[in-house]
Order: sequence, then C-alpha cells, then structure tokens
Amino acid sequence: MTLTNIKVLVGSKNPIKVAAAKGAIEALYPQAEVECHGVSVPSGVPDQPMNTADTRLGAINRAKACHELGNAHFYIAMEGGVDELEDGPATFAYVAIVTDSGEMSVGRSSQLPLPRQIYAALQAGEELGHVMDRMFNTVNIKQDVGAIGLLTHNAESRGSSYRQALILAMAPLLYPELYR
Repeated sequence: MTLTNIKVLVGSKNPIKVAAAKGAIEALYPQAEVECHGVSVPSGVPDQPMNTADTRLGAINRAKACHELGNAHFYIAMEGGVDELEDGPATFAYVAIVTDSGEMSVGRSSQLPLPRQIYAALQAGEELGHVMDRMFNTVNIKQDVGAIGLLTHNAESRGSSYRQALILAMAPLLYPELYR
C-alpha cells in the first residue's frame, strides 16, 4: 500500500495508546503524513481483563467499533490485561488493526511478570494502573510509562510495548499475499 496521507482511528483517548499507534504507522510508512485520533469506544469486557481471552476480545471489539465509525485507513485498538500464565501472573496487551476494507490482524505484546501481591490486588477487583499508583506513589501511571516502566526502571514503557506489538501485527496487512 502506498499512501501519502494516512488517517488512523484509535479505540482509546489514552495519549499513550494514540502515540503508540501513530508511531507504529509512521515507522511503517515513513513517507506518509499520519493523522491519528483517539475515540472512546466500548471494549465489551471488564475494565481490568483478567484473562487472555477477555483481553484479546476487548482489543477486537474496540477495533471493530472504530471501523464502524469509518473515515480512516486503519482502525487500531490496544487492550491491556493480566492472566495467570505457566510461569506466574503477567500483564500484556492484545492489539487489533482493521483496515478500511475490513481486513483484520490481531497481535500480542510481550508479557511483564507481575509480583504476586499486585496480582492479588487485581483479583480483588482493582485495576493495574491504580495498584501501581498506590505502590509506587505515582499519579495516573497508565497514561505514562505504565507498570512496564515502573518495573523495568523505565528501560521499556507501556508505549514502547504497544508500538512494537502494532508493528508486528501489521505484517499480515503489509503482505496479505503471504498470509493467505
């Protein structure tokens, strides 16, 4: 696809998610002017998804809801969640990208192991951002570096994790003939 002006609609008004989507598309289309806007759309899952299936479904639901609004080249959503995995509790995100023609690609970020005490607070009904704010004396960390930044000494961030996942999820849309 050769585009010079690309419109992107992101299924969140969180500036970290909007910036990650813009950065991913700009990296893949360096000659294009990228216009990226966030909108509030429903995920259809709990505010804090507690398993892989809900996290994935939340991203897909948000991307499809954006696509229904129309008027963009890409409709992008990111949904962060947690689950008890084989090696212990972890947080991760699913990303979903829908094209203007309705093709969709879904991907997943890398995972961040979570301390048991944080996971226990999530199981008790709290959201990860609020737990991290309380434990690390931060304010609205989910719109900043997130748990990833706090637990990695800022070597990585919520935004960098989303950006990478989005770039990787774009591969089937960049080379559809190879993925058919």
